[in-house]
This record gives sequence, structure tokens and C-alpha cells, in this order.
Amino acid sequence: MSIPGLSHPQVGPAVTNNLRAGMMPVTASSSPGKPATTLGVLLFSTTIFLSAFLLFSVEPMAAKMILPLLGGTPAVWNTCLVFFQAVLLAGYLYAHVSAKLLSQRRQMVLHLFVLFVALMALPLHLPRTWSPPIQHNPVFWLLALLAVSVGLPFFVLSASTPILQKWFSHSGDPAASDPYFLYVASNTGSMVGLLSYPFVLEPTLHLTTQQRMWSSGYVLLFLLACGCVAMIWRGAQFFAQPGDDEVKADEIGEDTRPVAKRRLRWVILAFVPASLTLGVTTALTTDMPAIPLFWVLPLAVYLFSFVLVFARKPAVSHEWMVRRLPLLILAAAFPIVSGARLPILLWIPLDLLALFGVAMVCHGELARDRPSTKHLTEFYLWISVGGVLGGTFNALIAPLIFNSVIEFPLILVLAALLRPPIDVKENTPRARGLDLLLPVILGLVLLSIVLILRALDRKPVLWMSILIFGFALEWCLSFNRRPIRFAAGLTAIFLAGTLYTGSYGHIVHAERSFFGVYRIRDYDEDRLRRLSHGATTHGIQSLDPARAREPLAYYTKAGPIGQVFDAFSGNAEMAAVAIVGLGAGAMACYVSPPQQLTYYEIDPLVERIARDPKYFTFLRDCNPRVPVVLGDARLSLREAPDHHYGMIIIDAFSGDSIPAHLLTREALQLYLRKLTPNGIVVFHISNNYLDLQPVVSTLAADAGLVSLIERDTRISEAQAKNGTFPSIWVVVGHNGNDFGKLADDPRWKAPAAKPGSQVWTDDFSSVIRVFKWN
Repeated sequence: MSIPGLSHPQVGPAVTNNLRAGMMPVTASSSPGKPATTLGVLLFSTTIFLSAFLLFSVEPMAAKMILPLLGGTPAVWNTCLVFFQAVLLAGYLYAHVSAKLLSQRRQMVLHLFVLFVALMALPLHLPRTWSPPIQHNPVFWLLALLAVSVGLPFFVLSASTPILQKWFSHSGDPAASDPYFLYVASNTGSMVGLLSYPFVLEPTLHLTTQQRMWSSGYVLLFLLACGCVAMIWRGAQFFAQPGDDEVKADEIGEDTRPVAKRRLRWVILAFVPASLTLGVTTALTTDMPAIPLFWVLPLAVYLFSFVLVFARKPAVSHEWMVRRLPLLILAAAFPIVSGARLPILLWIPLDLLALFGVAMVCHGELARDRPSTKHLTEFYLWISVGGVLGGTFNALIAPLIFNSVIEFPLILVLAALLRPPIDVKENTPRARGLDLLLPVILGLVLLSIVLILRALDRKPVLWMSILIFGFALEWCLSFNRRPIRFAAGLTAIFLAGTLYTGSYGHIVHAERSFFGVYRIRDYDEDRLRRLSHGATTHGIQSLDPARAREPLAYYTKAGPIGQVFDAFSGNAEMAAVAIVGLGAGAMACYVSPPQQLTYYEIDPLVERIARDPKYFTFLRDCNPRVPVVLGDARLSLREAPDHHYGMIIIDAFSGDSIPAHLLTREALQLYLRKLTPNGIVVFHISNNYLDLQPVVSTLAADAGLVSLIERDTRISEAQAKNGTFPSIWVVVGHNGNDFGKLADDPRWKAPAAKPGSQVWTDDFSSVIRVFKWN
């Protein structure tokens, strides 16, 4: 092990002979008696399962409740995870302190009282008067909102698992001496709670129904907890003497209190998978829709690893996972260092498999080092500390100190460093010297290749990226037996990869905010500059001065939005235009005085980029005094005068999706209230992953409106080279007369109805139903 003060056994034939003295793991075989099949096991397992189910089903539900206030950014979910981890730590601390300071009778009475008090917070709801800050990072506002809305029930539920396990250890059951198997029930409940949300609860139930059902589940949990207390209250083991834990510790071979080095090891082993879980979540939801499915998949993988490693008979060998981890890490590293744009059905599994491997190895090390029941609550406490630190690093610290999602590769390197060595037979000074020398040589060779490509001004293609970095990663894989050598080789590849432009052009500027990472890239070959959020382009400007005022990408004059502005040119009712979503500001060139344009943008960083002439000049050259109203459009538009805008264009983005709360019945009612009598709403629904046409069509039909759609998806190679993107736009009005010349334009057609489409509301939306799985 390469971190000072920590050590772990090697993995190999002699693994059982390398367990540190006084740190013998508790295993299923150490539990006396027959297999646990008693009523007590059933009752406690059911109670813990339900507690974990409620705990982890409320996470995506609370995040979905908050999304209308902050849009569909992955930072919302990551900040929610930090809050939940912090409250989980508070719950574990409460469980540990109450177990240490109170008798079991008093702890039972206290916990039942706290469970009962939390009933007063139901049903869960958000305070109606809270609005997010506009100019400042909303992280701390979001944490406070979560605290007042779901904090108390979540705190109580988070403490229930360790407390119930501690109670069970005194139940007199044959399995009571090793209650860690109940951790499997806990994590199984967590997984079921998480996965049931995107696949069952969200697509079928309204949010208010979800909240009522969750409240009913909490009442049932309270009754089950009372049953657990009644069972133990009547048992002889309830009157255990203070020294009984020490006797149990002696029986299973542990008679020492965990030392600081061991606690630190627990924290670090918990830190890495927790941080990587948020890193994978950010990677997925930056370039894909911010929907619960992509929030919960990484967390479900994380929890599933706990289920496997704490099972009585693990389904996957720890040694087998340790041996395969280097390959999984390198597979996830390839898209990062090469800039390759992999298909979604390949990219998602690569990241999730790497997370699974890291979590299995780190959590497997924790399971092998778990202490006796005397230190059960402390063990969970330190694991929770590691989880909170991992979440805090990703959600609070990394966005402030990094301009890119660099925490993902950093944690991959740390995971490589933590992995136990594989059959290492020598640790001589020469071998330790090669641990650094060989990775340096690898890095220099790879760096030389990258610099030569840059000097030749060669634009890399996919096959070239595979050849260059496939060779480097294969070389690094040969270091896999020695953690320091392997981690150093991986670091060298990541460092060389920072100079590799791949197919994404030269980065002019990169900056990160709560809402994501923005990059400005120049493509010298095409003389174009692009603004990107993740891997999605949200604005293009030509570097040719003669074309600098020409809207490009989705906004070309020959495209749908150009046709819309042309159709209403000179129309007095269209004197005021609102655009939700600023991007690079290209559409500002369609509106000139005496027309009035107002942009609505959620991220202050986007406005700074669009107004800075070093990057883009659309606003300066076309509409320098255009106002930009910061904040979520659903909140900001409420302050606009009624019947003021002739046209409202919804072009908001988060990753590659329109936030769902801008496509609901309530949102459309707001837009209509702000429109002139014959005004129109224009939706930009171009999307790689979602088919939003049925959503908009159903929304319009529900309001008694009519709509037209143009799919401008046939773009020639010459058009693409000049900066034209395929796009899909929908216009919505009260009747056909509101569409002007568009009504007679054959390119604009009535959208086809999709049977079974359900209107989205603030209380119900299911993005997974419109996901393009192909």
C-alpha cells in the first residue's frame, strides 16, 4: 500500500496469512449456531429493508421536487447527495453516541421518540416562499432547503440501520454475534428504493401521490420498529451486562479498540467509491438528460457492491475483483484521455463497470476488516465520514478549484493506488525505483507523440486516438501488479492527454460553475468558434469577420428559427421577444430596434461568456443593450408584464436536455399569460437522447392550442462544414392564423400524435418514456 501509515494484505494464495494482528475480520463462519431463519431475523430484516427503501427513494423524489427551481443540472443531484451523505453521517453519529452513553432501554425509548417526532414533518414538501439566489452559487441555499424539507425524516432513517443492527446483536438470535449480514438487507432496500423510482414510481405516479405513499411507508416503519423493540424488550439478552461486548470480541478474535491508522484506512476506503460515484454521475448527466435514471444508476452500483461484499457467502471473489480492477480503470480512462465520443450504449457501461470494480475492491477491503459488534456503530460512522468527504470533494470543492471534471481521473488514480498488490514477490530498492522510472518513460513517449501531432497540425481522428492511447494504456496495464507503478503510469497518461486535442479543437477558455463545465474551442480548419457544455455545442460563431454576425448551428437564417423571424418581420405584435436560454447570443442578431429582446438565463457564467468580446461578439455587434434576466425562467417570467411578448422562444439547456419543468402544463399557462393575444411560443427540441415532440404536441392539445413542427435534419456535408446543425423546432399558437406565413410553408407540418402520451405537469413528468433507447 502506497499511502503512509496504511497497509493491506497482498492478494494471492497466501492472503489469509497476511491479516494484520488484532484486526481479524468477522465472517459468516465466525457466527456460532445454525443459519438465521428465526422470526427475529425476519422482523429486523424487513424493518431495515423498509428503512433503507424509504431512505433512498426519497433522494430522487426530493431532487425532482427541487429541479423546477434550479433546472436540470447534474450539480443539483450531486449537491443533494452531499446533503444526504452529511445527514447520514449525523445519523450514524447519533447512533454511535446514543449506544455509548445510554443503556439499551433508554436508547430504544429515545429512538422511538425521534421516529415519532419525524412524523410531524410529513408529508414532505418544499417551502413555497423559498427562491434560489440569482447572482451567487446556490449550493448552500439548496442545502438549507433540503434541511427544512426532508432533513428530519432522513436523519431518523439514516440512524435506523446501525441502531437496529445493534439491537439485533442483543436479541439472543443464533446470528446475533455477527449482525453485519443485515447490512445486505439495508443495501438491498436502498437499491430497490433507488431503481424503483425511475422505472416504477416516476413513470406511473404523480409527485403528490408519491409523497403520500412515502408517508404511509414511514408510518409502517414506525410500527415495525415498535415491534423490534417489543421483541427485544421481552428477550433475556436485553439485560446484557456492560462487559458482554468485550466477551463477544474475545470470542471472535478481536480484543483491541480500533486504532487511528485503522480508522483512517476505513475513511479512505469509503472516500474513493463515494467520490467516484459522484464523478460518474457528473460525467453521465453532463452530456445526457438530467433524469432520475442517470442519477440513480451510479448510486445503485455503489450500493450493490455493499450487498455483495457483506453477504454471508460473497458471490464474487475479492481476489478476482482485485485482479480485474486495472483493466476496468483503463477502459474508463480511454474516453477521458483520447477525447473519443463513444456510443452511449458503450460509454455508460464503461463508467459503471469501473465504478463497480473500484467499489467492490474498496468495500471488499472494508468488509474484510470489519470489527466486532462492540465497534459496529463506530465502524459505520467512519465509513460515513469517508462518504461525506468524497461527496464534499466532488460537489463543493472540485467546482471551485477545477475548470473541468478533473476529479473523475484523480479518483481513478487514487483507486489504482489503493488496490492491493497482486502476487508481488520482491520489494527491493531497484523495484521501487522502477515504480517511478517506467511510468516517466511511458509519459515521455506519449507526450512526444502528442507534441509531434500538434507541431504537424494534424487533426486526430478516432482510429488515431485508439492507436495512440490504446498502445499507452496497454503499456500501463503491464504495471498492474504494483499499485504505485500502475497509478503513476495512469497519471502520466492523464497528464499527456491534457495536451491532446482529439477531435474537439483547441480550447480557448474553460470555466466551471454550479451548472456545469463550459468550454470555448476554435476549429482552425473550419474557422469556427464553439461554446460547449459537456460534449454538446450551444453556440457557434465564424472567425471570419465577414460572417461574424451570421447565426450558425441551430439558428441559421435558412433554418426553422430563421424562417420564424422572417415570417413575422415587421409585425407590430412581435415587437417584444423573450428567449429562454442565452448560449452564445446568436439569436440577438434577429432582433434589432425598435424591436425589444429580453434573454432569460439561469447561469451568470453564460452571460459573462456571451458578453465578453474576446470570446463571442453577437451581443456586442447586434444588440449591445439587450437585457439578460438571470435566474430560472419559470421564476423570472412571473415578473414580466402580462400580454407583453409577441414571441417566447424556449431554448434552455442543461447538458443535452430541456429542463422538464419548462415543458409542463403550468409552464405553458405562464407563457400564454405573458403573450399578446396572437403571440406564439417556439420550442427548440433538438436533442440527441429525447424525443420531445410528443410532449410539446400533447401539451398544446391539452391547452386547446395548435402547433406546427419542422424537422430540419437533412444537412449536407458542406453545410455542416460551414457551421450548420440539424434542428427541430415547434411553434404553438391559439389558431392557424397566429402562424402567419408559416401556415402555408410546406416545411412546417402538423405534428403526428403519439397514442398514450400523457400531458406533463409540475406534479408528473416521465422523461424515461421519451428517451431514444436506439
